[in-house]
Amino acid sequence: MVDVGRENLVEAEEIDESDIVDRIFEAVIEQRLPPGTKLSESALCEAFGVGRMRIRRSLLLLASREVVELHANRGAFVASPTPEQAREVFEARLALEPNIARLAVQRAREEDIAALTRHLEMEYVAHKERHRHDAIRLSGQFHTLLAQIAGNAILIRTMKELVTRTSLIIGLFGAPGVSNCRDDDHAAIVGAFHTRDAEKAAWMMTLHLRHIQEHLEAGAKTSDSVDLMALFGKA
Repeated sequence: MVDVGRENLVEAEEIDESDIVDRIFEAVIEQRLPPGTKLSESALCEAFGVGRMRIRRSLLLLASREVVELHANRGAFVASPTPEQAREVFEARLALEPNIARLAVQRAREEDIAALTRHLEMEYVAHKERHRHDAIRLSGQFHTLLAQIAGNAILIRTMKELVTRTSLIIGLFGAPGVSNCRDDDHAAIVGAFHTRDAEKAAWMMTLHLRHIQEHLEAGAKTSDSVDLMALFGKA
């Protein structure tokens, strides 16, 4: 006789697809999962404590967001953008983000500016204390925070996607020591909020993105294997 209550309890305790997707997505943004990393289904099942079908559905969702690549007879891998795709990502960011910064300055309330200032402080501490993964995560969040202040849901979703793709690009093509954004660039942008200078914010964002792009190298780096159990397993 099957203990239905116990079976339902086990199912309820299992992590669902959205949580798995978010955890892997966050690991990519923080460059804990480099481009090209193989995502073994069996290792992910063990790490998250779920069945193979749940992992497969999660990987399909990540593939639909172009964070994961699925290869027949080979499995799933963290996406590895090409140089052409890297160029397209920065073209998109240069087309969008100066205007996002401009809108954000025009629409920012005092509490929004205070939130940006607090965010800068967290970035500064992460850089100073050499918490690299925190610094990478916070640098990406800065850009999505500007889209939130601009008050446009479509731009927020777009920025989240572009920030993730940029993390992959920097993980693959970034020069040694480059980890997404410099906090002093962000400080210059926030300075324009304090003076309510929308055009300066737009220009500083343009310079900031060009600086990141200029520090990319032509040759792609190979990735080391990642212990998925250590990365995602329960403490």
